[in-house]
Amino acid sequence: MIRHILAVVAGLFAGMGVNMVLVLVNGMVLFPMPEGMDMNDPEQLNAYIATLPTAGFVLVLLAHLGQSFFGGWAAARLGPSRPMVLAMIVGVISLALGIINMLPLDFPAWMYIELPLYIVVAWLAGRMEVKRRATQG
Repeated sequence: MIRHILAVVAGLFAGMGVNMVLVLVNGMVLFPMPEGMDMNDPEQLNAYIATLPTAGFVLVLLAHLGQSFFGGWAAARLGPSRPMVLAMIVGVISLALGIINMLPLDFPAWMYIELPLYIVVAWLAGRMEVKRRATQG
């Protein structure tokens, strides 16, 4: 049981790392944030979001789904058994955090398509690990 919990925690951290890297690339390299912007201030963040082109939102979408996919894959890979369950736990937690993250922000309506996809990509990650284990027999 402890190894399962550790696998989920490691998966969450791995997924958050992917998310953070892509969001930072988006906000620092591709579509730089204004000097002195506080990412913890929803008003400032919403003002920045209003300036983003569609490509900026696509990268945010990929960052969020990358969190669920890579986090789910890491949990499934590290867990001693039940890779689908572990991946789905990470997917559900990522979905919950994604909803909490999106509530105070003014994302375009089409961005909400990502919410059910958190579960889909986590399922795909778990399925990949199930197939890998089956081929190793």
